[in-house]
Amino acid sequence: MTTARPDTTAALDEIFAGAPLMAILRGMGVERSVRLAATAWDLGIDSVEVPLQTDEDERALREVVRLGAERGKAVGAGTILTARQVALAAEAGAAYVVSPGLDAEVVRAAEERGIPILPGVATPSEVQRAVGLGLTWVKAFPAQWLGADWFRHIRGPFPGVRFVATGGMDAANAGAFLDAGVRVVAVGSALENETQLPRLAALLER
Repeated sequence: MTTARPDTTAALDEIFAGAPLMAILRGMGVERSVRLAATAWDLGIDSVEVPLQTDEDERALREVVRLGAERGKAVGAGTILTARQVALAAEAGAAYVVSPGLDAEVVRAAEERGIPILPGVATPSEVQRAVGLGLTWVKAFPAQWLGADWFRHIRGPFPGVRFVATGGMDAANAGAFLDAGVRVVAVGSALENETQLPRLAALLER
């Protein structure tokens, strides 16, 4: 059964409104994912993404979703490549799904499930395709390779698009990307580095 298309822009606006950082917990297993999700939430990072690639990832996603619900936090499912994974993420309770690339079939599957999607882009053509599909929020990946200046240039023809920068981000470079107009920067292993936590906390106060 096909559901009505969700207001993806409004949903993601709300999910990412609280902080300019999000956490990605890739391949960390249940225990480590839970620990780092708690670190992120305690730090002030509201949104956590658990990439969904293995059975262990699915268990981690379900547990982080459960704990996030207790705190009123949104948990997303990442590395979504197929419509089947969209369904799996939705059934696990994910608040949104994230793809490394832009696939119209996956976008449609998310719409049919009534779950917001954040597709990956790396070129102006991909951004334009996303806009053509009715999307406002996109993930720029790999952001470290694209560089902060890419975002300054891309905002010219696409001033209404909201970007999440993913790939190679940490406390050392996140500020430059936020200054370039990125709405949200995604960090991962930086959450396990005690020296980076104060700097991440300072970015959250921007």
